[in-house]
Amino acid sequence: MDLVKIGHWAFVLGLLIALIAGLGGEIPYMSVVLIIIGLIVGFLNVTEKESTPFLVAIIALLMIGFAGFQVGRMTGVVVVMLENIITFLAIAGLVVALKQVLTIARKSG
Repeated sequence: MDLVKIGHWAFVLGLLIALIAGLGGEIPYMSVVLIIIGLIVGFLNVTEKESTPFLVAIIALLMIGFAGFQVGRMTGVVVVMLENIITFLAIAGLVVALKQVLTIARKSG
């Protein structure tokens, strides 16, 4: 199995874990698990060609998740699910963004 497939499955797994864990309320160390999976996704899932669309999608998803908190009418389960998804996606997006910055720096230098 190649690394990109592992990254794709890590993405699916991360989203499923974020959603399912939200059903059980706050689980100790869930953030650590989601951060590790987010790192795996960021390093393995996204090629340089896919970076820009991935980052645009991450920005949209993070804004939707954050806007959900601003509404204030959500139940505890939905809030925990959104927190989990934001944790997972933010780390994956951070890794991809840093990789892009390093690529741009190498090309210009």
